[in-house]
Amino acid sequence: MSKMGRIEVGSAGHARAMDTQYALQRHIYDLTRKYYLLGRDRLIRGLAVPVGGTVLEVATGTGRNLALTAKLYPDARLFGFDISSEMLKSADINIAQGGARSRTMLGLAEATAFDPQALFGEPGFDRVFISYSLSMIPDWEAALAQALSVVEPGGSLHVVDFGQQEGLPGWFRSGLRAWLAKFHVTPRRDLFEAVERIAKAQGAVAQVQALYRGYAWEAVIRK
Repeated sequence: MSKMGRIEVGSAGHARAMDTQYALQRHIYDLTRKYYLLGRDRLIRGLAVPVGGTVLEVATGTGRNLALTAKLYPDARLFGFDISSEMLKSADINIAQGGARSRTMLGLAEATAFDPQALFGEPGFDRVFISYSLSMIPDWEAALAQALSVVEPGGSLHVVDFGQQEGLPGWFRSGLRAWLAKFHVTPRRDLFEAVERIAKAQGAVAQVQALYRGYAWEAVIRK
C-alpha cells in the first residue's frame, strides 16, 4: 500500500534530480550497491524489533532493506518513504516479492519534513533507520533530527553511512570520494558530532562507532 506525501517546494528540485538519476539505475541498483554499501545487514540485524513492533526506513530506496527487515522480523509492521517516485516503484516490487506487502506501507515524502501521522496514520515508531542516505540528502542534519523525533519512547534510531575511511590508504579514500561524487554522494565528516548534538537536544543517548577501518560509520540513538 502506497501513499503520497507532501514534497516541500524547496525540495522539489531534489526530488526531480533523484527521479532522473534513478529512473534507469533503480533496475540495477541493488546488484551494484551490494559490494560497497557495507554495514546495512549488520544494522538491520541489530534493530532487535520487539514482537509486533513498528519499523520505519527513511529514504527507503528500492525497498531492499525493508524486504530483509520483513524476513528477519516476521511480526513487525513496516513503513518506508522516499523522495523518488521511481525508487518507490522498485520498493513496491521488492516488498511484494518478499511476501511482506500486507504489513508494509510506502509513501512519497521528503526526509526533513515528513509527517508520519498524515503519511501512515502512525504517530511514531519503535525503530527508525537510515541507511546510506544522509550522504545524499542536502539538509542531512535536519533529516536526522526529524527521524529521531518520530522514535517512540524506549525506541531507537539506527544510522549507517559512509565514514571518512580514516584507517584506509589515502589513494583509496581519494578514489572513493571522486567516484561517489559522480552520484551526488558526500560522506558527512561531521556525522558523529551531529548525532551527539541532536541526541542531546532530544533527551536521547547516542552510541557511535567506525566500521571496516572507517569505511562506514554507524550510530544508534536511544530514547
